[in-house]
Amino acid sequence: MQKNTDIQFEHLGLIDYKEAWDYQDKIFTSILDLKVQNRKAESGEEVPTPNYLLFCQHPHVYTLGKSGHEEHLLLNQEALQAKGATYYKINRGGDITYHGPGQIVGYPILDLENYFTDIHKYLRFLEEAIILTLADYGIQAGRIEGFTGVWLDHVEQQNPRKICAMGVKCSRWVTMHGFAFNINTDLDYFNNIVPCGISDKAVTSLAKELGHEVPLAEVEEKLLKHLGSLFGASIITAAHEEGY
Repeated sequence: MQKNTDIQFEHLGLIDYKEAWDYQDKIFTSILDLKVQNRKAESGEEVPTPNYLLFCQHPHVYTLGKSGHEEHLLLNQEALQAKGATYYKINRGGDITYHGPGQIVGYPILDLENYFTDIHKYLRFLEEAIILTLADYGIQAGRIEGFTGVWLDHVEQQNPRKICAMGVKCSRWVTMHGFAFNINTDLDYFNNIVPCGISDKAVTSLAKELGHEVPLAEVEEKLLKHLGSLFGASIITAAHEEGY
């Protein structure tokens, strides 16, 4: 069957976390269902699987991955409500993180069999797209061994700080969940958690590093370019329709 490397891009804007999660899951499940159908189809009658990339922002929310620890959320329910934040246990890898306005949250829902069947390579590609985007702003970023995500001061580690967190789910080589890239993020919200379960490293944002806010649309455009290049994909913009 011919591989489909095109990626359909949708910008969901500011959207409730649960609403975006449900939308992701609907797409994810539809791709898995199509793969099952293709296994039963006659040779030559298979339907190429689609790939999607969703960008959005969320109202203040904390999410805890499968391997996370609830004690890394330092707020009780009353304090959460006072901060106007919500909390979800979800089915991605990783520990706890924060999503909020001023952050680019990316959800690639890809059939990796269209590209390569290597989840570690997939994560490195996501990291590399962020690293290249930061380089466009003159910021050197990279990886720290043993920690997923993108970091500043990753070499000497005098003051290592995370600028992008990642956590994904992959089933039958189809991905969901993704990354949270701090642009104009209110970093105070990270004080209410042990981010990603890491207590001895800081969190930062592009605005904090540059000393001024940056238009999200500008960063998103650069990030899309790098993601398309790394995956060898044409990224096709589609309008998000309400009422799915």
